[in-house]
Amino acid sequence: MKLIYGLGNPGKEYTFTRHNVGYMVLDLMGMTYGIRIKNRSNGMVYGKGVIQGVDVLLAKPITYMNMSGNPLKTTGIEPSGLIVIHDDMDIPLGEIRVKKGGGSAGHKGVRSVIEGIGSEDFIRIRCGIGRPENGMDTVDYVLSPFRKDQLEILRQEVEKAMEAVEACIVHGVEYAMNAYNRRV
Repeated sequence: MKLIYGLGNPGKEYTFTRHNVGYMVLDLMGMTYGIRIKNRSNGMVYGKGVIQGVDVLLAKPITYMNMSGNPLKTTGIEPSGLIVIHDDMDIPLGEIRVKKGGGSAGHKGVRSVIEGIGSEDFIRIRCGIGRPENGMDTVDYVLSPFRKDQLEILRQEVEKAMEAVEACIVHGVEYAMNAYNRRV
């Protein structure tokens, strides 16, 4: 079983914000594969299903971003079975990167996941949101919605991230890194 964990913040006010790209990817996966993400337990909502012949659990923490790892403490998931999808300011909007292991790079949600499972050795699908412009505060930036002119780029990025998760499941992380870590 693979646990695919999309990071974001709960609440309608955060639905289309940059910090919620992980939720967006998970929602698309749920719709694409007919997996209802409705069950609630231990600080997350989740749904069970099958993707490309592999049993999966699609899950979103319903804690705030900085506490994303707390729900994972009770799952018993091995790091090798975890794929985390999250936003990344170091990657331009429209691009993704696949990574296995490593630190949090300052992302508090990823740091919480590392603390929650006691390991850095899991797969991450890093979704680009770019850096704030005009000296905008970082927190304000990640909690702000995408601009209207960015929505088509975002849609394509979310689809690409879903495909990268599928590639990790079917072909392995090395294949996915080779296929998706190209600069546009």
